[in-house]
Amino acid sequence: MLHELLLALVGCTGDVFVDTHSEAHKLGRPNSSILDEATLAEPASCPIKLAPDIDFVSESERSVLNRLVWLGYLYRELELFSSHEQGIGTDALGQPDRDGGGSMYQRALATGLAEVLAVYRSAILQLEQDALSETAPVLSTVTQAMHQFEVVLPPLASLVWAVQRGGVKGGALLDLLYAKSHSGVPPLQACMQRLLWHCHCVLYRQLAGWMVHGLLHDPHAEFFVARHDSGRVRRRESVDTTGKAGQGPPRAEDDAMHDWHSGFTIRTPMLPSYISLPMAEAILFVGKAVRVLRHPSVSFTSQAVPPLQAAPPLLLRSSGGTPSRRIASPAPPAAHSPSKLRLPSAGYQGPELLPQAEADKYGARIRELQAAPVFHRPSLEKVVHTVRAGAAHHLWQLLVVHADVRGHLRALKDYFLLAKGDFLQCFLEESRALMRLPPRPTTAEEDLRVPWQQAASKTINEDDVYFQRVSVRLPGLAAATVAAGTAGAGALRRLSGASSVGSPGPGGAAEGGGTGPDGWDALALQYHVEWPLQLLLTPEVLAKYKSVFQYLVRLKRVQLALESAWATAMQRDKADTAALLRPHAALPPGARQAAADRQRGRRTMWRVRQHMSYLITNLQFYIQVDVIEAQYAVLQERIEASKDFEDLARFHQEYLLALMSQSFLDVGSIWRILDGIMALCWQLAGLLDHDDVTGGGLDGIAEEFAKRSNSLYTILRSPKLAGSQRAPFLRQFLLRLNYNSFFEATARGAIGLLRPRTASFTAPQR
Repeated sequence: MLHELLLALVGCTGDVFVDTHSEAHKLGRPNSSILDEATLAEPASCPIKLAPDIDFVSESERSVLNRLVWLGYLYRELELFSSHEQGIGTDALGQPDRDGGGSMYQRALATGLAEVLAVYRSAILQLEQDALSETAPVLSTVTQAMHQFEVVLPPLASLVWAVQRGGVKGGALLDLLYAKSHSGVPPLQACMQRLLWHCHCVLYRQLAGWMVHGLLHDPHAEFFVARHDSGRVRRRESVDTTGKAGQGPPRAEDDAMHDWHSGFTIRTPMLPSYISLPMAEAILFVGKAVRVLRHPSVSFTSQAVPPLQAAPPLLLRSSGGTPSRRIASPAPPAAHSPSKLRLPSAGYQGPELLPQAEADKYGARIRELQAAPVFHRPSLEKVVHTVRAGAAHHLWQLLVVHADVRGHLRALKDYFLLAKGDFLQCFLEESRALMRLPPRPTTAEEDLRVPWQQAASKTINEDDVYFQRVSVRLPGLAAATVAAGTAGAGALRRLSGASSVGSPGPGGAAEGGGTGPDGWDALALQYHVEWPLQLLLTPEVLAKYKSVFQYLVRLKRVQLALESAWATAMQRDKADTAALLRPHAALPPGARQAAADRQRGRRTMWRVRQHMSYLITNLQFYIQVDVIEAQYAVLQERIEASKDFEDLARFHQEYLLALMSQSFLDVGSIWRILDGIMALCWQLAGLLDHDDVTGGGLDGIAEEFAKRSNSLYTILRSPKLAGSQRAPFLRQFLLRLNYNSFFEATARGAIGLLRPRTASFTAPQR
């Protein structure tokens, strides 16, 4: 019986050991011989048994033999699974068949099982030699030799059942093996660790392809990094950040930026439990960074490369046809040694953004992890952290050194945050006549370009290469035109007779009032962004810059309107004073009294205008100096101190959030009050322009302004704002605003803004 027993131990039946099933069953079919996990431990459920007609063995020996051949049955089923899985996913030429089913991780598991079964077969062969050469009883020798497999094969069969019945693959299979590898039985633990090693080989190859080469090889959707294609749309026109429709970056660059921002995601069902979500996000970041660094734009020129020779500057001509200013042409890249330049066939010519030697070093670190016989999670975390730090540093170099992001941030501060105040002042002065009329829907932007270029020729230096990226826009012109047309000929009546001011809508404009008193409050800037600046200057980021710009421009226009109205009123007052000094006979009847009434009305109006100008000027100073300049200095220090792209992006986001919060753009109550105050300033400027100083509109404007300014001061001095860290310089603003306790007194209702009996308040002229 020895040979019959040895054959049965490898799943081969005959006349002595028979298969009770009438047909052969394969693992994975509905009528599989392995029915459930509970039956695997019961020898009675094994279909291979000692033939009933063998009557020369005792019942105890029959029980031992049936338990031994149970191992043969498990071996046969595991062998079927191994051969079945190793044959899935390849075509006739042995190439991967991506249209079929299968799993790379299940094939790796099958390969590991084949190793374990090879050890089992070797043990059977050694058992045959030992049993034939020894004089000890055959049954005891076989039982002793097979004892170690009695604790290994049943758990393996249980594992195979769970994988087949549950369709377990990818990270879920790694989780299952990782849990089973923590066993107190040394043979079983060694076996499970070996199977886990085989499956980790697949994981490490996917990690190497993604983190070293930026390639995602996952034909069966098993890797925890997945391509996110649900929102992937190839846009043939430019994105909003270009500033010119139809002339944006090529579609390949557009898709590359889409891949960076939303092209890949974490597939959480395939994420092993021993890989934390932050580590998975670091792996995702590394792969995306490598894709960016290995595929630069063909039009990108590194700013770190000194120019070989500069082309003659271009001359911009003004509307009159005469040269107005010079703009330097982009310089060609300098000549470098071939070892530091990409080949011309690659399109991009410049220094390597990701040195190949460093990438090879990262690949070697991952191969070291793969070669380790036992998985060590801290080692994986250390390698991921090292590779992430290197990729983040190279991205930081790409933006800060090669793309000169500091220069672009400075340009955004100069033009979007009005750091170049002389340019905006000149632009508003040049466009004052244009902005006295409602914007025309068809030519408004073209009309704005004329004063825009005139202001540039007067204030922008020739070496300011970033000005070319800035363009003036008037978005939402249709709504603004409708609102301005509704005002139309009744603008004076609306300015003088309005007693209430609308609250700002979602776009920051007053509801019911369009985009402002004249429709020009929608004025905005757009910045032309090229590769790789889209990594940092996303459309959402530029939208925040746009919101701050529109806010600051509204304040600036209100200030200029109040100053212009004051200058006009002063000229008229001088004329009335001259009329009063003339003899009575030289004046028409009633002219002297009318001039005296106008002067008295102007004094009251001047006092209101002075209070408005004082508040608007102090608010501008607070935003420009205490907020923008202070936060920009902090941003520059952080950029210099950090060499990590993620830190750079985080610092820039914190910078924008600080601008928004400390300027009160995210506080609806404050913004509604400020919007109402600016509308009241426009109403007063309209009254001064039309010299309507004797009507009844002034009292309503003065009363409403006093109420809103007191409400603003009360909210700003509340402990929730003044005592918090969201506005560290708010106390300085309140001190400048209330240096003589005037606002504090009026906020408490002790005195009124225009009551003649109260102590007069003279705000300093700005």
